[in-house]
Amino acid sequence: MKNKFVRNWDFNPTGLRVLIIVVLLLGIFFRFGNLDKKVYWFDEAFTSLRLSGYTEAEVVQQLSQTPVVGVEDLQKYQRINPDKGLKDTINSLALEDIQHPPLYYLIARFWMQLFGNSITASRSLTALISLLALPCLYWLCLELFNSSSVGWIAIALMAVSPFHVLYAQEAREYSLWTVTILLSSVAFLKALQFNKKKSITRKVSAWGIYAATVSLGLYTFPFSALVTFGHGVYIWIVGRFRFTQALSAYSLAVLSSFITFIPWILVLINRSSQFDKTLGWTNLAMSRLAWIRIWSRSISCSFIDFNVDSRTPWGISLAFGVLFLLLFTLICYAIYFLIRTSSKPTWLFIITLIAVTGLAVVLPDLIIGGRRSTTARYLIPCFLGIQLAIAYLLAKKLSLINLNFRKKKLWQSVAIALFLGGVLSCIASYPAEGWWHKSMSYSIPQAGRIINQASQPLVVSDASVADLLSLSYYLEPKVKLQVEPRCYTCHINSQVEDKPNLSNVTEGFSEVFLFKPRPSEAWLQALNQEQYYTVQPLYKGENGVLLWKLTK
Repeated sequence: MKNKFVRNWDFNPTGLRVLIIVVLLLGIFFRFGNLDKKVYWFDEAFTSLRLSGYTEAEVVQQLSQTPVVGVEDLQKYQRINPDKGLKDTINSLALEDIQHPPLYYLIARFWMQLFGNSITASRSLTALISLLALPCLYWLCLELFNSSSVGWIAIALMAVSPFHVLYAQEAREYSLWTVTILLSSVAFLKALQFNKKKSITRKVSAWGIYAATVSLGLYTFPFSALVTFGHGVYIWIVGRFRFTQALSAYSLAVLSSFITFIPWILVLINRSSQFDKTLGWTNLAMSRLAWIRIWSRSISCSFIDFNVDSRTPWGISLAFGVLFLLLFTLICYAIYFLIRTSSKPTWLFIITLIAVTGLAVVLPDLIIGGRRSTTARYLIPCFLGIQLAIAYLLAKKLSLINLNFRKKKLWQSVAIALFLGGVLSCIASYPAEGWWHKSMSYSIPQAGRIINQASQPLVVSDASVADLLSLSYYLEPKVKLQVEPRCYTCHINSQVEDKPNLSNVTEGFSEVFLFKPRPSEAWLQALNQEQYYTVQPLYKGENGVLLWKLTK
């Protein structure tokens, strides 16, 4: 997409080029460093469960039939099973995890078959995929701005973006989703260019490529439909609200993409009751203050993230609040500057990328309540649009010939501050076992270390399957478990009363532990009335006590 302002603003300051190269190298290092040191948390345990080909229902049934199990019995559901194939992985998703289409999981299964079942192996795939986002982002910048300067700054910002680094080290599909968003956006802009050509063959092939990228996006994450809808809004507005030839071609391409997605659409329809089971938490009420705090973190985490939360001392929180206001002001100015100085097709594309997904996620929270928009990974298209606007602002300001010395130094300082903020954020999270996006399982490694200190320990638990599978990574082989696991995505024991069952604990162990992350009030009340054992709280994690010691 040509831009009348970009003809003379590719710059070549050696210092900035060196800085960008260093930042890119650091970004690669942060993505692949300490992959096995981060807690393999709740969601990732589900990833490995799906790759193994088992369903959660099978895990609950099999574990409930065995009085005492070992760590290996749990790890069985975290490894590729040669007796189960791709069909079983797809079936596991289709029965219990319908909001996760199978593309990433099929790729990951092939990857694990090649490189093993370790935490490093499972996460290295997403780290590698995240690197593909960098050239895709650069390509998108060339299409939008016709400037390599914007591209280099954009990929440098992404390279050390705390958000993108965190999810590059996560065995989930969100790095792949980022790549498909960028690819479909590039393919869309290319198709619009070829749509002006006379060659029918080129038009058909260009829109066919776009349709393929849309299909890939849909089979990666369903919110890709919002990005695709944004492309349609863009064509509609650029075409002055008329049914143009471009809109017709776009409609046919999208229709063909959704036809390829029909198999999973049928799954979504037939298993729609699963949405309440797996996504019911998004409807939970949240105070407006907490909503604003988490939203502030979500917006800022693309550039700076030091894991500030409700437990952070107020003085530090206040300092980061001021920092957020400065960053938010910069984002608003970048969007304003983009609209004022770039061509309408350029700024409109970025605005639709931000606004369509943003409004679709935020408005339900504001109208009917809930916490959908506090889930940062749902806002990846918004983050990409914001990063494009910031990259354009910096590239333009740093290259303007008529900008006075002080202003140029100011914008150089802003660029360095953004890069430095990303690098320092990544340094802070690099050695950490957990971060805000793993809050559900942040305390599990320490719970495992406490249990391992016993000579012959038994763990009694009615925790969810994913919590038990996550814990299994941090237990030594000597640890035995007596479990009645709870379903999170299945319905086997959904009617069972939520209370600990300590009436038939196996004897003969040196120490007996009770493990239950995030217990409900009803469960805790039942525990306080326990008559068989004396219950001693042993370890309080990020979400309250999750480990108790039982003594007679």
